[in-house]
Amino acid sequence: MLKHFEVSDEIAVRVPLPALRTTTEAIFMKCDVPEDQAQLGADVLLYADLLGVDTHGVSNMLRAYVQDYKNLALNPTPKWRVVKETPTTAVLDGDRGLGLMITPKAMEICIEKARKYGTSVVVIRNSGHLGAAGYHAVMAAKQDMIGWCMTGGGNSLIPTFGAEPRLGTNPIAVAVPAGKQPMFIFDAAMTTIAGNKIGLACRNGKKLLPGWVAKKDGTPDMEGGAAAEFTPGTLRMQLPLGSTRELGSHKGYSLAAIVDILCGQLSFASGFSTLASDRRGHFVAAYDIAAFGEVDEFKANMDGMLEGFQRTKPAPGHERVIYAGLSEYETEIDRRKNGIPLHPEVVSWFKGICAEFSIPWNLTKQV
Repeated sequence: MLKHFEVSDEIAVRVPLPALRTTTEAIFMKCDVPEDQAQLGADVLLYADLLGVDTHGVSNMLRAYVQDYKNLALNPTPKWRVVKETPTTAVLDGDRGLGLMITPKAMEICIEKARKYGTSVVVIRNSGHLGAAGYHAVMAAKQDMIGWCMTGGGNSLIPTFGAEPRLGTNPIAVAVPAGKQPMFIFDAAMTTIAGNKIGLACRNGKKLLPGWVAKKDGTPDMEGGAAAEFTPGTLRMQLPLGSTRELGSHKGYSLAAIVDILCGQLSFASGFSTLASDRRGHFVAAYDIAAFGEVDEFKANMDGMLEGFQRTKPAPGHERVIYAGLSEYETEIDRRKNGIPLHPEVVSWFKGICAEFSIPWNLTKQV
């Protein structure tokens, strides 16, 4: 994650992972989520915080989920079901359950089918936010498969030449196992920055950089310096990857449209034909490496490729060349040892919700 969005060491509160996990599980259970599902939800969120994907961890998303449970927008005890199925595909109805818990179920089905038939795709409708898409893709990678996860919906991305948002940030995640090297994990929004990063910038008092958002009339803001105003649920004017047509924004725009098609149209989720602001759909896929060749040979080849990236001569001003997943791997090592860095505002929210739910406070004990 860019330094622009990180909590500075001067104000960060390092919280021990076990304490953050038990507190998060307790908060979910206070929202009437069953214990096993609370544990799964906490695992998905903490995956993000451990890897430095603070936009999608407990430090940023948990409060939104709590509010949705309070408003009855989410069902804490969904009876998800398969509504259509073939040997290699399935469509799941999530019964308004949180995607954090529904999507791993979909990927489990996907992995089982891919193990039998080589490849599989499962789509989900009627389900809430799924957290960091990378978590679900990594599930397949841990089973010696290439994992995919995408999620579409909402309106925050402005189409090229458009003056109003019509697509979501629509992230794509791909996870690929390697041998000795940390696995390749790509997980990124199809906007120039993830929507929640505007929230992190706002929390940290940072301005927005050129090419991140559009002005009120839809013109790309290529000067930067705008205030990072962020309120969940309000209209955002985010630019696609590329920012302008000359820099390739039509590619980010079209990729976001593809995510909407595969997540929403293919799952026959409601609202996608009209680009409704509350639409949501998910997509997971798995490719079993053994169906294509020897797994050990594949992993050795991946090692060679990833090592080749790292041996690349760095440009002036840079110490090294990395690949998607490497810096996250290194961040996880640090955070498992030294705790998760939280912004004081986040700690304050945790104190408030723990008091409201009568949950014992233990987050600020020594790591």
